[in-house]
Amino acid sequence: MIPFSRFFPFLRPYLSHMALAGVLIMGVAALNLTLLRLAGQLWDIVTVQRNVTLMTQTILVFLGIALMQSVMAMGQSYLTTRLSHQIIADFRTHLFRHVHTLSLNFFARRRTGEILSRLMNDVGVIQRLVTDTPIDSAKQVVTLIGGLAFLLYMNWKLCLLIVFLLPILVLVARIFGRRLKALSTQIQDQTASLSTLIEEVISGIRVVKSFVQTDREAGRFGLALRRLVAQAVQRANVLSVFIPTITLLTLIMAGGVLWYGGKQVIDESMTPGELLAFVLFAGILIGPFGSAARIFSQIKEGQGAMQRVFELLDTTPEVTDSPDAHPLPDVHGHIRFDHVSFAYDPRHPVLIDLSFEVQPGETVALVGPTGSGKSTITNLLHRFYDPVEGCITIDGHDLRHVLLTSLYRQLAIVPQETILFGDTIRENIRYGRADATEEDLIAASRSANAHDFISALPDGYDTLVGEKGVNLSGGQRQRLAIARAILKNPRLLILDEATSALDSESEMLVQRALQRLMAGRTTVVIAHRLTTIQEADRILVLNKGRIVEKGTHATLIQRDGLYRRLYTLRTVELEIETPRPGDVID
Repeated sequence: MIPFSRFFPFLRPYLSHMALAGVLIMGVAALNLTLLRLAGQLWDIVTVQRNVTLMTQTILVFLGIALMQSVMAMGQSYLTTRLSHQIIADFRTHLFRHVHTLSLNFFARRRTGEILSRLMNDVGVIQRLVTDTPIDSAKQVVTLIGGLAFLLYMNWKLCLLIVFLLPILVLVARIFGRRLKALSTQIQDQTASLSTLIEEVISGIRVVKSFVQTDREAGRFGLALRRLVAQAVQRANVLSVFIPTITLLTLIMAGGVLWYGGKQVIDESMTPGELLAFVLFAGILIGPFGSAARIFSQIKEGQGAMQRVFELLDTTPEVTDSPDAHPLPDVHGHIRFDHVSFAYDPRHPVLIDLSFEVQPGETVALVGPTGSGKSTITNLLHRFYDPVEGCITIDGHDLRHVLLTSLYRQLAIVPQETILFGDTIRENIRYGRADATEEDLIAASRSANAHDFISALPDGYDTLVGEKGVNLSGGQRQRLAIARAILKNPRLLILDEATSALDSESEMLVQRALQRLMAGRTTVVIAHRLTTIQEADRILVLNKGRIVEKGTHATLIQRDGLYRRLYTLRTVELEIETPRPGDVID
């Protein structure tokens, strides 16, 4: 179980303000008790003493205390609300930053909706636990202690009737508490699954519609929702017994107070005003007892949420800066893979004893069947993963001993599946270089053959691309990704067939821009198109995690090897099909 003390560092900066809010709410509770006592005295003044002057004075005092209570309540409410949002904003930011430090393998094993649920739903539960619950508890404690003190002072025998029920209330709370915690955790888990399902369907809505699977997805959603509802109903059933049981016990207490107190009034050992005050105090004590059930439920629910969130915070990245890591200086671009082996799953190696070099300014194309390890090489070069064996160096610097940020600043990647963010075109292009001038932005867009179509849009560079760039065509998205890489002006380029989504005319213009960008820079290309392969300085042919051939297109095509078979197979396919410029070799 995650102890609540682990959250204390996030509360520490706000402890003085939280203490002030606690003092205010306790003051409100204390003044409320004072008002109840005055109400009893006022009743005796009106019904027994019949003193108009004293009645007027008492009412004025009553109104003054009520005004003070209102002011303190407003101050406490404002302060608590502000603190609640500030504390959780800090915590959520810390959690969000931590997620960014986690390795790519973490995201490969987790579903997006699950992570989103922990960031939003679970943190929301924690927000209520660490801010609302302590303040509410402070109020109820003052009400309970103050109320019992008044009751003991006024009539200790009546007070004993109330105290007698306390152990019973504690026992009932313990019995129900464990079940509530288990159900709350199950509900949070199921909520995460539901969020994941929604995110997947919305992200793939085009595929859902195209394959006419709306009913299927609605069925999946309905099933997940019914499970959530069933768990929520179970929890509600427990609460439906728990809270009324607590309330019933407190009402029994109130009935006993009325019977015994009424008997004392009849015997004239107690005034009507004292009985009224006593009943009011006994009634207000129902609040703390009833709140105890709600607070206990919140604590158990918060424990489940905190366990899930701190489980995420306790996850350590597999790829981190080593203690002796140093900044990577400006590199020339000499890449070396030295006996590198790697596997996502130890049972299925992806790269086996791989060794090769890429000289500064050289363009190397990676070719091979699906699953041969092409993308894995670029992932390792980007240090999204570390090799299981061997090492990778750039200009002699082992990537495991340089600061990740200094490596990333000298790398640019243009993926085959373009990633755009739901912002403007301008901000998507400037993503890798926030200080770029407007002139630099436009120059990069022109080089990527993107400026003309951007300028033709109603809002130009301020056009919102939509979620994942949904408002743009595939070719337009690809050109923005290329413009983003050009603007970054990196030392090293990784291109996952950066022109794959372009038509022939745009491909020609962008290919020229990329050639200018690649001049003097080291470029590693996952190559599919024949044009890209033929223009590479060297080609590495991979099969089952090993380099089986390497050389230029001209030398490789003369050998009777895998490259020639792949190339010949694709050429035959192109002769059968309608010729398309830049078709694919995989």
